[in-house]
Amino acid sequence: MHFAYAGVGSMLAPMETSVNTPGAGTAAASPSAEPDGRARLAGTAVMLGGGLSNQLGASLGALAFPVIGPVGVVAVRQWVAGAVLLAVGRPRLGAFTWSQWWPVLSMALVFGTMNLTLYSAVDRIGLGLAVTLEFLGPLAVALAASRRWVDLVCALVAGGAVAVLMRPQASTDHAGIALALVAAACWAAYILLNRTVGRRVPGIGGSAAAAGVSALVFAPVGALVLIAHPPTPAALACAAAAGVLSSIVPFLGDLFALRRVPARYFGLFMSVHPVMAALVGLAVLGQALEWVDWAAVAAIVAANAASALAAGRAGRRTRAAEG
Repeated sequence: MHFAYAGVGSMLAPMETSVNTPGAGTAAASPSAEPDGRARLAGTAVMLGGGLSNQLGASLGALAFPVIGPVGVVAVRQWVAGAVLLAVGRPRLGAFTWSQWWPVLSMALVFGTMNLTLYSAVDRIGLGLAVTLEFLGPLAVALAASRRWVDLVCALVAGGAVAVLMRPQASTDHAGIALALVAAACWAAYILLNRTVGRRVPGIGGSAAAAGVSALVFAPVGALVLIAHPPTPAALACAAAAGVLSSIVPFLGDLFALRRVPARYFGLFMSVHPVMAALVGLAVLGQALEWVDWAAVAAIVAANAASALAAGRAGRRTRAAEG
């Protein structure tokens, strides 16, 4: 669903020098600058709108699955995201060195794999559960970088919640769960690669280049799928809407919000994305969760929020000691 997700959850607070969002490149976030109340309110509204847009785009893409399948939807949304982000970022591809190209190419590969496995998981286990499991990627990266005891507790809570989500049932789709976990691993890799690209390529040029390469890779794949399964206008519109709502809108929203809210607040807010996904999946796709699944989703969100809050407090104490 990426550049689908607009944030990296609890990664933001411990790093607080930059915010690496899937698709948004590296946006500066000053940990010391505290925006005023009006700016923070505007940033919060934009984050809320971007989050809802993100999940709504994914749900609209899912509506096209019966016609062109997850691969067809991902191909179309990659084309849309690549075209728009190349136009916005205008990367100087001819000037890239190999030290810039290799992380860009790696990020493009991870980006495409992440979206393909996530959308395939959504098709099998539903939007809410797929996004919740995928969210384990950034949460794992954040927890692995920490040595605080609270993060150990958060990891145990998240692990228990995952065990609940993966509990054996008559309707358990193990392939769908596995695809969501692959998407989580890809998201974790994407975060680390995005940091490298952000250091080596100015502005958003690296992310734009990665989006363009990914769109190019999906050109023959998507063409074959669309030839084998001729799309209806409605299916194409839904897939294209997924590219706009789940890539472009969150991308622009991040750039706006990160200038108006502290990085730790941004990271804390991102933890509600699995809840948004579950609610949108219910409202648009009719994908209802059992109460125990809702409890597991809430536990993972709480683990991420607790980690982000603890990291924010630790960062403030460190800056106070240094100042």
